[in-house]
Amino acid sequence: MTRTTTSTAAPPPAPAAAPDPGGRRTRRSATRPRTWRDHPLRRVTPWLFLLVPLALLVTFTYVPVGNMIYYSFTDWDGVSPDRDHVGADNYVQLFTRPELFRVFAVSLYYLAASVAQIAIALWFATVLSFDLRFRNLFKGILFFPYLINGVAIGFVFLYFFQDGGTLDSILSFLGLGGDHAWLGDPESANTSLAGVSVWRFTGLNFVLFLGAIQSVPGELYEAAQLDGATRWQQFRHIIAPSIRPVLSLSVILAISGSLSVFEIPYIMTGGATGTSTFVIQTVKLAFQFNKTGLASACAVVLLLIILLITWIQRRLVPDEKVDLV
Repeated sequence: MTRTTTSTAAPPPAPAAAPDPGGRRTRRSATRPRTWRDHPLRRVTPWLFLLVPLALLVTFTYVPVGNMIYYSFTDWDGVSPDRDHVGADNYVQLFTRPELFRVFAVSLYYLAASVAQIAIALWFATVLSFDLRFRNLFKGILFFPYLINGVAIGFVFLYFFQDGGTLDSILSFLGLGGDHAWLGDPESANTSLAGVSVWRFTGLNFVLFLGAIQSVPGELYEAAQLDGATRWQQFRHIIAPSIRPVLSLSVILAISGSLSVFEIPYIMTGGATGTSTFVIQTVKLAFQFNKTGLASACAVVLLLIILLITWIQRRLVPDEKVDLV
């Protein structure tokens, strides 16, 4: 019995590359097609998208601020083309006239109202963050006043607080009193105006707090419920640490807003009966008494005060990274 064996022949060796005239081997290189990533304009593209927003920001923010600082060193009346430089006379006049700073006492009413609206917004945001019937309806009701124009709110509450108006009619129907001049004396007028600001801006703080609370992982609430934690314990150990940055932002907005209140008291009282704020006084200096230079100095001082308070608040309560997981 003969056995036949088949042998497989090895493939022939590849031919060696022909040497080039210089004695080196030639190598075929594949060229990659050029794409947009290789284009020189690719690095410029993001700046092209930012060109229009930056132009608007510079035109309507930084240029007016620069002009305001320039006007604060002049005696411009806001009408004539003549602008004589007076140096720091406007600032000297501002700091040597106590009546110009006395109006900051009115801001205390709005500061107290800001504390009230933060507390109310935080309470509603905490309650509505849990499973509650008709919570979406309550969210819309709370946020709706912030969507209304401030001028419209001023006119609505002007009729609400007038003598024999809506508020007096409601109180008379409930047997709690008759006609009262709510905007007739400084204390009741400032209290009423501060109450209007609470009604209007509570929705803004509510949305900020609600967004921060809803960003907390749901597993933390489930674990807390399994451990038998009450709602107050969940708020103290889970919700409060998570909203600390947002609460700091709300405090900054509250302080700056209480110092720069304008539209509601200007529309409802025009600054009369002791309701004039620093901004209303500045507007009157510029457009009623034609002292644009002095009004610009007031605006610069108000800007510096807000920046200083914000810096102090950031130093006292710095942002801390919240890690609840």
